[in-house]
Amino acid sequence: MLDPVAQRRLQHLFWRAGFGPASSDWLAWLRRPPEVWWPMMKRLSAQDPGELFITSDVVRGLIIGAGEFARIEELRPEERQERRAQQHKMLQSLNLLWLEEMTLTPAQLREKTALFWHGHFASRNLNIVFQQDLLHIIRKHALGNFGELLRAVSKSAAMLAFLNNQQNRKAKPNENFAREVMELFTLGRGHYTERDVKEAARAFTGWGFNAKGEFVFRSHQHDRGVKTVLGHTGRFDGDDVLDILLEQRQTARFIARKMYRFFVNDEHVPEERVQQLGDRFYDSGYDISSLLDDIFTADWFFDPENMGNQIKSPVVFWVGMRRALPMELDDPEAQLLLQRALGQVLFHPPNVAGWPGGRAWIDATTLMLRLRLPHLLAAGDAVDISLAEDDDIAMGQGRASRLRQRLTAELLWTPLFEIFDQTPTEDLLPALAHYLWQTPATEERLSIVRKYIRTTSREQLLQTAVLQLMATPEYQLC
Repeated sequence: MLDPVAQRRLQHLFWRAGFGPASSDWLAWLRRPPEVWWPMMKRLSAQDPGELFITSDVVRGLIIGAGEFARIEELRPEERQERRAQQHKMLQSLNLLWLEEMTLTPAQLREKTALFWHGHFASRNLNIVFQQDLLHIIRKHALGNFGELLRAVSKSAAMLAFLNNQQNRKAKPNENFAREVMELFTLGRGHYTERDVKEAARAFTGWGFNAKGEFVFRSHQHDRGVKTVLGHTGRFDGDDVLDILLEQRQTARFIARKMYRFFVNDEHVPEERVQQLGDRFYDSGYDISSLLDDIFTADWFFDPENMGNQIKSPVVFWVGMRRALPMELDDPEAQLLLQRALGQVLFHPPNVAGWPGGRAWIDATTLMLRLRLPHLLAAGDAVDISLAEDDDIAMGQGRASRLRQRLTAELLWTPLFEIFDQTPTEDLLPALAHYLWQTPATEERLSIVRKYIRTTSREQLLQTAVLQLMATPEYQLC
């Protein structure tokens, strides 16, 4: 069995490179030597992920999206409303399918990195075909080459529609797509000029998609004139501009900094360290796996300042809870309302910049729900939430002022019983705290938890201790 320091390091790796330890296979991981942890995580995520599949080509071209209304003139208002409802329902299904994959897959590194790209390449679009295709792109390329990922995302119907490039044509350029490609996807604010945006927008004219969501270059809408972008001059098209952006070391440094904040520390970001990571990323030809190697094998990754200091995002918090305490949900769709209540709905970023993360995940309302959630699950109680007027975010559930949904599940305690089978009863609470918390389990904090656990049997002690430990501020950190 690992010593406590090594066990905490393994848990730290799982929380940052995945969604936390899964109690179902935790004993197997404890038996492996530390030198195989990271290679094993990479190997488990190396296979082709396949597509999370909700809809087929049969419905392509018949789907009503937020930015592209295919054959809308043929639909009556009631048909249009029905089509939107169908879209919402399928998008909900894709949401739940990905959430299940995050929870159950051994390819934790791939799905966690895909969640990073989901926020980096934020897109909000009602078209299920477009969103399904974009998700497949980021999952397929999550650990591959950033240049290939950038190009595939930039040519996706979801992104072109969201950033209005379908309306970008010669003599009347739309700058939205070009601006966000520079500001949010590659260079970051302050590393380009307004002239660069205007010229790049001309280069992206003619980039669009057809009713099936396939990329289309409409040459008659393309500006073939000379452009100057970041000091380079030529008769550029969109691919040329992406090449120019990838030639900038600043692009690699921007991605490295954002990944450091996501995987390591979102508040303390040493500039020299990020510069080194970015330069190595650039020199690798933008190999994402190489950048992750540099992060997760570095000695500083396990520094005390980088452990137990990160507020779990709502998705990480919920998926991590399901992995630590396996459960069979009576109504999986209740997870949609739960995401809304906690402040992170997959496929519905708040804006083009994605979710801000960090301390923005927590306010008085969301923290109270997080602390109550373990007991809501155990008791089969209701989630009670006020919805905003934005029906896209409400996922088609209507503009009701409040919604209540019961969150009931069968909690599967056997894996936890097996993990702690050899732990003496008097040591059970600190052992559970060491497993569930990434912050030190001081006697002062444990004494508070002890007041609320039941000790009539060993099983009851473990069950109530787990629920109480999850219902603490410490459990919100990883």
